[in-house]
Amino acid sequence: MNPDLDSLQPYPFEKLAALKSGIVPPSRQRPINLAIGEPKHMPPAFVAETLIAHLHGLANYPATRGEARLREAIAAWLTRRYDLPEGAIDPEAQVLPVNGTREALFAFAQCVVDRRQDPLVFMPNPFYQIYEGAALLAGARPAYLPTSADTRWLPDLDAVPAAAWRRCQLLYLCSPGNPSGAVAPLDLLQRALRLAHEHDFVVAADECYSEIYYDEATPPPGLLAAAHAMGDSSFSRCLVFHSLSKRSNLPGMRSGFVAGDAVLVRKFLQYRTYHGCAMPPPVQAASRAAWKDEAHVRENRARYREKFDAVCAVLAPVMKVEPPPASFYLWPETPVPDTQFARELYAREHVTVLPGSFLSREHEGINPGAGRVRIALVAELAECCEAAERIRRCIESL
Repeated sequence: MNPDLDSLQPYPFEKLAALKSGIVPPSRQRPINLAIGEPKHMPPAFVAETLIAHLHGLANYPATRGEARLREAIAAWLTRRYDLPEGAIDPEAQVLPVNGTREALFAFAQCVVDRRQDPLVFMPNPFYQIYEGAALLAGARPAYLPTSADTRWLPDLDAVPAAAWRRCQLLYLCSPGNPSGAVAPLDLLQRALRLAHEHDFVVAADECYSEIYYDEATPPPGLLAAAHAMGDSSFSRCLVFHSLSKRSNLPGMRSGFVAGDAVLVRKFLQYRTYHGCAMPPPVQAASRAAWKDEAHVRENRARYREKFDAVCAVLAPVMKVEPPPASFYLWPETPVPDTQFARELYAREHVTVLPGSFLSREHEGINPGAGRVRIALVAELAECCEAAERIRRCIESL
């Protein structure tokens, strides 16, 4: 067996199941799970219809690099979304469809990390645990960039010594952030790119929450736009990861893409050709339809905005909460330790949330996620409001 498997920590939801073990919640209340970031809004009907209409494509092996029409639709979306010049994204060389960002974020580390060099892979802390597992199984050591309210939940790149950056081979960024919803400004993204060029590493930007933002007039910036604004039209050392799961409520379709540096895309394609992960033709057709439409995405944002406003109004008297700049999570402080709060809330009100300490690693004696919980407002409005009432009642009873 691969000895690196022994380095993996239990996934947050395994820890959550153990935390809840032995508790019998009140049977009079239906369970409400706000722990998992799985969108519950209905997928767009036209996407499902397109998928069904192209089922005949199951008779053919798909190409790993995807159909040209899908890559062209993705390149056009990136150009519109990030206000790039026409032709800035080459669909032939700079776009690669993937089966959701989770598998691509993991696989990319296996492709780019050279384990012979005692490598470091940097990631924000708290973080999406795939980054850590990808680093460990690629033979690298995870290096954590603590974030906190003091840093506006953004990593302080300048706090890292030059010697550590010289060992870095890969930097994961997540903007909008999971779990905080923090949005990295353009200058932070550009600082990351300057460091990458100075110290010879690659930046992987997880932007899968980029289309769930609160202010319709202020979409989050992206890494490709940051590079282009610096005069780097080749997007060197950049790879961005996008998904239809959150944007279009299609988590079960497992559809996303990577885009950026043509050299990185070419090498990643080579890796994936052996990896065996081509996107099925019906999914490619449905994905193409989804990337071409923005009306359903605007409607989706409006529904999340409504939920944030309603839930925050209920919780405001007992908890410091406000809508995040982006994502569909609340990330509030808890009145008691986060694990205790999650247990009490489940035991008293049959509501499940995720302790923040399960999303973080201790760094210099501090776990930056401790004392907070992640609340995913993915359910319908009425269910989210009912959960908020129960959370408020729990806090008042503690």
